[in-house]
Amino acid sequence: MGLIKAAFSAIGTTLADQWKEYIYCDSMDGDTLVKKGEVRVTAGSNTNRTDNIITNGSKVAVNEGQFMLIVENGKVVDFTSEPGAYTYDTGTEPSLFDSGFSGLKESFKKVGKRFAYGGSAENDQRVYYVNIKEIMNNKVGVGDVPFRDSEFNFSMKLQGFGVYSYKITDPVMFYTNVCSNVTDSFKKSAIDEQLRTEVQNALQPALGRIALKRIAYDQLPLFTKEIAQEVNNELSEDWTQLRGISVVSVAFASIKPDDASAAKINQMQEARVYTNSQMQTGRATAAGATAMETAAGNPNGAMNAFMGMGMTNAFGANLTQATMQNNQQGAGIPVMPGAEGAVVGAGAVSGGWKCECGTQNTGKFCTECGKPMPAPATGWTCECGTQNTGKFCTECGKPMPVASEEWTCECGNKNTGKFCTECGKPRS
Repeated sequence: MGLIKAAFSAIGTTLADQWKEYIYCDSMDGDTLVKKGEVRVTAGSNTNRTDNIITNGSKVAVNEGQFMLIVENGKVVDFTSEPGAYTYDTGTEPSLFDSGFSGLKESFKKVGKRFAYGGSAENDQRVYYVNIKEIMNNKVGVGDVPFRDSEFNFSMKLQGFGVYSYKITDPVMFYTNVCSNVTDSFKKSAIDEQLRTEVQNALQPALGRIALKRIAYDQLPLFTKEIAQEVNNELSEDWTQLRGISVVSVAFASIKPDDASAAKINQMQEARVYTNSQMQTGRATAAGATAMETAAGNPNGAMNAFMGMGMTNAFGANLTQATMQNNQQGAGIPVMPGAEGAVVGAGAVSGGWKCECGTQNTGKFCTECGKPMPAPATGWTCECGTQNTGKFCTECGKPMPVASEEWTCECGNKNTGKFCTECGKPRS
């Protein structure tokens, strides 16, 4: 028994005019996975026909997005995935129009039936239509899934939700192992919960393998195809081989670390300011600008405010210098003890100084002849004894002394700077 192709133009209402009896299935929605074929009986046809018996010469119509199965006593005996019209002939072998579907003929050998009592009907024959369109909008959620993030290089726990889609890629195995001889139709709601649970379980190892590809957690929504492939790899035995289902895509509407992981990420992001010289310098500059604004708006004690600002700037300079030294050490650049005090002056170059003997040094003494580093051409000595070239001491943060004559403020206080140390008024 097999199928013989008829004219493609004979689908639809035309069948009613050309043939007295045919089997068809209307378009199936996304909630219907399998539907039993309907037998349309017209005037002059066999009105006393037996249910579940396919009469020799019956006409069968197949629409786009449908896969048709002929089943005899629960066994698949023929199928087609090619849209069109067919004539059922009990005197021919199964036609098996697979239209390029991978593995269908192999599946038929496993679960199908080659002949049926010399081509005669036994006692139960049916036509089923399988929905081979993509089944979308299947909700899925994940909670506390371990994920080793490539950006921060530590294991976090992810939480999120989204949707996945799947297709029936082997209708023979799906019918045989999932729905089998349904009375009318088989809805996806019958297996929704089972599939959702299995996808959730598969996401944990799938995301683990995605992490090995150095994909950061916040970039996961961009890799739906890769995630779907990893889920398919995890579900291959139970889904593709046994049930004939394959995941098409997994799309996350939201995915984020749990509260504990999020707090750890925030700490690591803030710590970057103190381990990256550029970010640290930017933060120190912003702090200095804020200090200047605060000092300028201080109605009293502005001099003290500016002195405090100087301490902040000096702290920022020292921190930047220490950070750069740490970055050099982390990059494998040797830093000699005492090099943090090196300055650019007579005979010195950026990042070190050159001795009279020609040796390049970073410390305070030449590593070849032992001569001390030349003193800067210009500079000043702080009260703490540190040599400086800037406006503030790099050791204690005190400002460089300003040589100026003494003046008396309106409040009666005597000063030497530009602002009164008592009331903060500028020198007139």
